[in-house]
Amino acid sequence: MANNDKAKAAAVGQIRQFGDPVLKEESRAVVVDDELRKLVDRMIKIMHAADGVGLAAPQIGVLRKVIVFRLDKEDLVLINPEIIWKSEETFTDAEGCLSLASMAVDVERAKQVKVEGEDLDGNHMVYEVEGLKARILQHEIDHLHGLMIVNRTSREQRKDLMARLRQYRLPGED
Repeated sequence: MANNDKAKAAAVGQIRQFGDPVLKEESRAVVVDDELRKLVDRMIKIMHAADGVGLAAPQIGVLRKVIVFRLDKEDLVLINPEIIWKSEETFTDAEGCLSLASMAVDVERAKQVKVEGEDLDGNHMVYEVEGLKARILQHEIDHLHGLMIVNRTSREQRKDLMARLRQYRLPGED
């Protein structure tokens, strides 16, 4: 196994997978301190190593309202993020999740969102984004409320995803 593959496997091993009860829990608000900065640094490293575009703290077992994500090749963090506006216009696209063995399903999301929160310096941040960027923020914020893409897809896609997950798991793994 190449070093890059080992790093990815190690990162993915730290990410909670579908079925883990922590992924269904509501996260708690946080304040910025040194412990939170260490958490964010760890999350960014895991996100990169796992080839992700976003990661929420519950995905690594921490029930805190913290997300990290990449927009325009820049690593960003939002503390206590909230969607304060969503467009009525939606679009459906394939969406994957690091907590679902990177499997994808079609998910309908708002085309545009306005999200606010804080950065690591306590500054109030507002992101008005659309398309893929809006999808990333909605996806990660869902994790903070115990929601995953399986909660946002059609019944047929959910059934297909569950069948694929059962095949993906090795015998004796439960």
